[in-house]
Amino acid sequence: MKEKQKSIWVFGDYRNYYQNRVTLQLLSKAVDLARPMNAEVCAVVIGCDIDEWIMEYTAHGADRILAIDHPSLIGYSTEYYLSLVEQLVGQRDPDILLIGATDFGREFAPRLAKRLKTGLSADCVGLDITPEGLLVQIAPSFGGNMLAEIVTEKHRPQMATVRPGTFKEIPHNHERTAIVERLPLPDNLSAPRVRVVEYERAVEREHTIENASVIVCGGRGMGNRNNFKKLKELANLLGGDVGATRPVVYAGWADHGALVGQAGKHIKPKILFSFGISGAIQHTAGLGEANFIVAINKNPQATMMKMADVAISADAGDLLGSLIKELKKRIRE
Repeated sequence: MKEKQKSIWVFGDYRNYYQNRVTLQLLSKAVDLARPMNAEVCAVVIGCDIDEWIMEYTAHGADRILAIDHPSLIGYSTEYYLSLVEQLVGQRDPDILLIGATDFGREFAPRLAKRLKTGLSADCVGLDITPEGLLVQIAPSFGGNMLAEIVTEKHRPQMATVRPGTFKEIPHNHERTAIVERLPLPDNLSAPRVRVVEYERAVEREHTIENASVIVCGGRGMGNRNNFKKLKELANLLGGDVGATRPVVYAGWADHGALVGQAGKHIKPKILFSFGISGAIQHTAGLGEANFIVAINKNPQATMMKMADVAISADAGDLLGSLIKELKKRIRE
């Protein structure tokens, strides 16, 4: 009897592609995971007029594309998408299914895992494969104070959601080819109970924090909301963006989109300025790809100071004001 081809599936979430490239990042990691397993990397693409995404996912590492292209799928429907992927998984039996930990993924993946009667590790910050071919799902635990390594031994598929920015995408290769299976819309789909009447996409900034080359990040050491607002002024002078720690976001000094760390964004700036941040693991887990770190903190023994390439022992608010003043002076000159 012929042995079943092992496969790693990546769900293709393309709706906010130009601001969020998590599907390409997951394809890249899937390629790495597939090598020791001798597995096939498969992208699942659902929607209407999806040829652009079929070509894009092929160019970024997919060996096979499972595509369902139909006018009734022009708008996202949780119920439709759940039913379609549930049926595909039942027919094909993939070993691993990866989904981006976006707003969509956090809504979709737990429901799908429940239907498939399998486990799900959410908001993973790393993935690996054991010699036995089990997916090691590395995720924050105990309130973000520890990282847990989780395996799903008995149930399939092994499912995980992964935060945007965790992995680097493979460069686009227009010469790559993939097997494309264009699948019909099943006849047994029930009409969704919820119908979208209309939607309006929120206006996105030109650059997201995940792609910024300079990031000015602030923590509780900034002292108050007004001091924290000055970080934006410095970021503008440097052509960068502003990040924040979890306590700062919870205090209302910054919105959730600025959150850096296990519960937020993974960043990869060329230069990171860290103002008043102690360096708890919940925050530093998101800094793995920062090229150069400048940390400012009163406590020279703070974890962030030990991680930094340049550590300045000073009051974060005072130094911030001086730095802004000096930059403005040099710009005028």
